Amino acid sequence: MNILITNDDGYKAQGIKVLAEIMKPFGKVTVVAPEEHQSGMAMAVSLGKQDIAYSDVESPVDGVKWGYLNSSPATCVKFALNFAEDYPDVVLSGINHGSNAAVASCYSGTLGAAEEAVVNRIPGIGVSLDTLAHEADFGCVEAYFPEIFRKLVASFPSGRNVFYNINFPNLPASEIKGVKLTSMGLCRWVKEFCPNPDGTYHMRGDIEDWPTNRADADHHLLKQGWITITPHVLDTTDYVELDRLKTVF
Repeated sequence: MNILITNDDGYKAQGIKVLAEIMKPFGKVTVVAPEEHQSGMAMAVSLGKQDIAYSDVESPVDGVKWGYLNSSPATCVKFALNFAEDYPDVVLSGINHGSNAAVASCYSGTLGAAEEAVVNRIPGIGVSLDTLAHEADFGCVEAYFPEIFRKLVASFPSGRNVFYNINFPNLPASEIKGVKLTSMGLCRWVKEFCPNPDGTYHMRGDIEDWPTNRADADHHLLKQGWITITPHVLDTTDYVELDRLKTVF
């Protein structure tokens, strides 16, 4: 199996090194990741706004080709597919430092890379750990993700319209409650713009649930100690609304 790995934390992040080590037993692993941190980029691509440069670097993981691009995660996937010697059978994005549950998945560069894979009819999987710590403990991912990956690979849908968002609690493997298949939570961020002493702002904010949110939405289960797997689709058409509109027009 040919495996392409990227992320949105940059090629030096600890999470992507751990993911490459996890995936080595499954096949030939290649890493093409952003040069710098790219959170919140979703499926953004450069489109001529800047010249794109690729650089090979010494791999921190034996047997893995490692390089970076001065662009977004989705652009890294596009670049890797255009120049691949061994075309990927699957694209993995992560391990992200921070949760990508709920509406965070809409902004996520991690999930944007997985979605770019599906645009190209390649299975895409985003993997995140619910902590922003640079030196995070990825032990629970190491313990649980190989079996999750085996099950997903054995059951990828033939249409390949689906990509997967997997979030791990920031807990030791022994404290994980298990794996839950669930849906994307609905929420928004409030009080997002926090002032800095120099008059600028940084974005943080608090999460406010929609009143219609499900109790078993991914971000709730994640906080309860469950690993969550949420399937997303590339085709975002609301077919129920489409049928309703046909009665209007």
